[in-house]
Amino acid sequence: MRIVRFRHNSREAWGVLKGSRVFALKGHHFERIELSRPSFSLDKVKLLPPAVPSKIILVGLNYRDHAKELNMPIPKEPIIFLKPNTSLLAHKESIIYPKGVQRLDYEAELAFVIKKEGKNISPKNAGDYILGYTCLNDVTARDLQKKDIQWTRSKSFDTFCPLGPWIETEINPRKLKVSSYLNGKLKQDSSTANFIFSVPFLISFISKIMTLFPGDVISTGTPPNVGPMQPGDTIEIEIEGIGRLVNKVKEG
Repeated sequence: MRIVRFRHNSREAWGVLKGSRVFALKGHHFERIELSRPSFSLDKVKLLPPAVPSKIILVGLNYRDHAKELNMPIPKEPIIFLKPNTSLLAHKESIIYPKGVQRLDYEAELAFVIKKEGKNISPKNAGDYILGYTCLNDVTARDLQKKDIQWTRSKSFDTFCPLGPWIETEINPRKLKVSSYLNGKLKQDSSTANFIFSVPFLISFISKIMTLFPGDVISTGTPPNVGPMQPGDTIEIEIEGIGRLVNKVKEG
């Protein structure tokens, strides 16, 4: 099932995408799924980021092939950091290239959305807390990341967290192809089979640090071959079983 957040005219709502039709949901989308009428054609609605998180938690260096590319040791524990929810960007909206930034990179990632409050979650029960999976682009001002001691500034500009286009609830995250395309050319090409830390391990690890709330987003790291974008470029994040998140880059 594909869960979407959308705007039709001035109304914002949650829905389920079936083929090319969007059916609005009755009640809260994290609880019982119940469709309402009428439905809308997908090309007549504006897709919004499919989460309203209290926090966005990301994992650094979680692919074995990426660690090998960087000639870095395999971490013994996940490296985590945060993006603000003001960085969220919808499918087909523009990433703003900030003035003064010298290099702006794409990072294709599999993300998942939390469906209920959780603390100290066991890996065995992790799936009970996951609504579904989506595509995320961890846009990074690489020159600022190298300049600063920590990563907050380089990762947190408005528009630096494209998310979507929807949440897919019926996939297994263990072996999914993760790719990025810059102006139609394949750049990143790996699989979640190369994860250092699995999705159940990550949700358990993070929930021991901070309480997770419905709508929170956890992203699982990027594979090798991240690279720069320029104003005018189109960047696409594709994840097997989900689809493509498409954004253009616009000069700030």
